[in-house]
Amino acid sequence: MSDAPHPRAAGRDDRITLRFMAVPADTAAGGRSVAAGSVMEWIDKAGYACAVGWAGAYCVTAYVGNVRHRRPIPPGSLIEVQARIVHTGRTSMHVVVTVSSAEVSERVYTPATTCMLVFVAKGGDGRPTAVPEWQPVSRSDHKLADAARERIESRAEIKRLMLAEEYPDASTAPRTTLRFLAPPGVVNFGGKAHGGTVMRWIDEADYACAAAWTKDGLDTPRSSALDPAGEDASAAIGVYSGGIHFLAPVVIGHLVEVDARIVYTSRHSMHLSTRVWTADPRTPGERTLTTQCLSVFVVPGADGVAQPVPQWTPHLPEDERLQQHVREVMALRERIVPIAASLTLEP
Repeated sequence: MSDAPHPRAAGRDDRITLRFMAVPADTAAGGRSVAAGSVMEWIDKAGYACAVGWAGAYCVTAYVGNVRHRRPIPPGSLIEVQARIVHTGRTSMHVVVTVSSAEVSERVYTPATTCMLVFVAKGGDGRPTAVPEWQPVSRSDHKLADAARERIESRAEIKRLMLAEEYPDASTAPRTTLRFLAPPGVVNFGGKAHGGTVMRWIDEADYACAAAWTKDGLDTPRSSALDPAGEDASAAIGVYSGGIHFLAPVVIGHLVEVDARIVYTSRHSMHLSTRVWTADPRTPGERTLTTQCLSVFVVPGADGVAQPVPQWTPHLPEDERLQQHVREVMALRERIVPIAASLTLEP
């Protein structure tokens, strides 16, 4: 295999590394780790910077897949986020991002999260525009490019299943809905809300739903049935987010509705389906679906091992159908082999 330098397109780089310190605002409820929403926000920002650097144009997040939070990130850690192009289409770029953390005093970075994102370049008219073709050179380039291509079919099928599913209001599922105006402070360079900010909103709604269920979903005392270690059983944390499809932008100043509901529980995990809607405040009834996502939350004990969670059993036909839908998506997801962080960090 050639050791020649990676070809560049018009002097553009195909990689970027961000380093910074996690601040108190990044900490999850309970204070034991960085919130999954913060990690996803970092992923999106690094991926965006990488995509724009390669395309030489404004880019939008189209998809984020298989965000597996392999370990918690301690508050106050040094953070390193590495992003690299691994595949290009005519107007799209597949970007792999790895988040690592280190103790401030040691500076030894350990990977915590790896995932793949798809960005689309936009021209001055707001329409998709062509991007320079990227060609793999190194061993890791070729393996990551293969991984990106292998995911295209599964991702399309997951998107088809999720878009075809209906989420009726007639449901007894544990559910949390957040409503607010998209604030000016989250604006991106295209005048819309950052994709990473939308993912943070999703994580917040999911946490509120999961924490409420772990607290109130038991008929027996929580301390004896849910958390024998005596930990705070409402300290649910996100360990996975996937199938995050960005279908439309969130306009600053528009109403935002983030609806999270539990659709499936295993012995140690809660699976949540979340949908983000927006509407002009003058016509609140005319909603647009902007983003959808499936997430998994657990309740870690003092030893970090996931504790048993209350089991939710659907009783309505609509809820039973949604649970079956989630099982189908889970089966598709299992076909996608996780990307090794060690591979993404190779030259």
